[in-house]
Amino acid sequence: MSAGARAPLIAVCGASAATDPEIRVAETVGRLLATRGAVVVCGGLGGVMEGVCRGVAGAGGLSVGLLPGDDPEAANPAVGLALATGLGELRNGLIARACRGMIAIGGGYGTLSEVAFMLRLGRPVCAVSSWGLVPPGGESGDPAIHRAADAEDAVSWVLAQL
Repeated sequence: MSAGARAPLIAVCGASAATDPEIRVAETVGRLLATRGAVVVCGGLGGVMEGVCRGVAGAGGLSVGLLPGDDPEAANPAVGLALATGLGELRNGLIARACRGMIAIGGGYGTLSEVAFMLRLGRPVCAVSSWGLVPPGGESGDPAIHRAADAEDAVSWVLAQL
């Protein structure tokens, strides 16, 4: 990153009821993004979101949690900056709008909505054991979603797209 350049904002999304392997991937993704100078934006709650924030904090980086409710104290304890939006699930669109790229790890329909917003904006989306979409009339997964093998692949790919 050149002098005076702003750190890229990268969204990391995934389920609040994540599996242990998904949380481990999220922690690694957070650590790698932080050490490479990115700011991580997430939904600020538990599961993948807490895992990524722990990874970021452990590497001395900054994470921003855009919370669905009105109480910043609802954020997971590892969030660097908790912003209570009061928007509920609509905050997923704000996460996509604010960021230059996204890494989805596992996840449910909330994650799917974040992926869809990002694709609609034409921004890079990387999936680690997450959604692969088949467009209408398509035979296979949407080529706009990079299917990453692991955390290193995901972080390297998304940052290379910027």
